[in-house]
Parts: sequence; structure tokens; C-alpha cells
Amino acid sequence: MAGRILIVEDEAAIARFVELELRHEGYETDKAVDGRSGLELALAGDYALILLDIMLPELSGLEVLRRLRREKDTPVILLTARDTVMDKVSGLDMGADDYITKPFAIEELLARIRTALRKHPVKSTATQLTLGPISMDTARRQVHCAGKSVELTTREFDVLRLFLENPEIVLSRETFLSKVWGYDYVGETNVVDVYIRYLRSKLDEACGKSLIHTVRGVGYVLRED
Repeated sequence: MAGRILIVEDEAAIARFVELELRHEGYETDKAVDGRSGLELALAGDYALILLDIMLPELSGLEVLRRLRREKDTPVILLTARDTVMDKVSGLDMGADDYITKPFAIEELLARIRTALRKHPVKSTATQLTLGPISMDTARRQVHCAGKSVELTTREFDVLRLFLENPEIVLSRETFLSKVWGYDYVGETNVVDVYIRYLRSKLDEACGKSLIHTVRGVGYVLRED
């Protein structure tokens, strides 16, 4: 498969047309018809790319984009009926990768999608990550340890995922800030310590032993001692 794309569009005819064309090209798709449900899907799922209409009920596309960028750097192409320079500039400044003005030719949209995906290749097609008793299903965003379900927040999940993608490697606070919070994060680095403390507490309880270890003066490592 070419990847999973989220379509956030309240015009049913456009959404269905784009969905059929994307599936014909080999993409998997999910759809949302309003901004709030679109944001929930975008935060919960691992999408290769998001097509995001600007004019949406519940939350505007620009507000969805603003909130999404607090958590993820998933590529976003804005779909807009607004053909003004300021609307386009606002979207790009908020972190959109591209935009296309309605009505559009599907060939142009597909070309823009391919361009965005080349710039942001999918890191891994694996949906299962494991280390010792810990198992993570990245597609379903589920975590188990020693057979017990572990309920994690979005940020805790992303921190654990980075650990599991780099098993037994010491990761610095700066690495977590760059990969999980985003390169443009502005704030104290102790936010990493706080979330790792939350994560460690949950894992220790479920696993019955400690798997996250502090390497003083360097960072943290996930390993079985």
C-alpha cells in the first residue's frame, strides 16, 4: 500500500470523489466530515498525509492545523475555496505543507500528494514494536506490558514509541524534544523528565519491573537489565 491518508472534508461529493481516486492509486483512506472529529482522527492515527478543508463545521481547518502541530508533523495539504493570498499565507505559516484551491483537477492533487510524501517519507510500515514484555500496536495506538493493557496519553505514547524505535540506545532530552515535541518547541527541557516520569510509573506498575533507566547527565534508555 502507498500509505493511509485522512480526508477532512464536509462536502460529501468531494470527499467521496477524492476517496475513490486515492484508493484507485493504492492509498488507504479515512474520512471525517467536521473539524473536531478530523482532529481526533489525526491525533490518534498514523497517517502518511492529511487533506484538510479550511471551511469546516465544529472547528475550522486552520484551527485543526494549529492544534495538530502542537502534537504531530504529519504532512498537511489544505483544500480551500478561498483564493486570497492571506488565507494561503496563514495556512503555510501555521505549518501546512501545501494547498490547492477548489475546484481542482484530481491529477494536480495527486501530484501534490506525491510531492509531499517524497518530502516526508513514511518512517516505517511496521505496526508492531516490542521490547521484552512491552508490545505496541502503532496503528491502533495500543500498548500492553506482560499481557496488561497500558493506558497512555498521546504524548506518553509518542515518547514510548521513540524508545521502542531505538531500543537500548541512550536518548537525550534534546532528542525527545526534537522528535516528539517538534524542532520548534519553545519551553523548558524538564517537560521531558515529567512525561518520562509519568510513563515510567505506568510501565512499572503494568510490567512489574522498571524498564526505563536514567543515564545521569546524558538522558534515558529503554532496556531490560
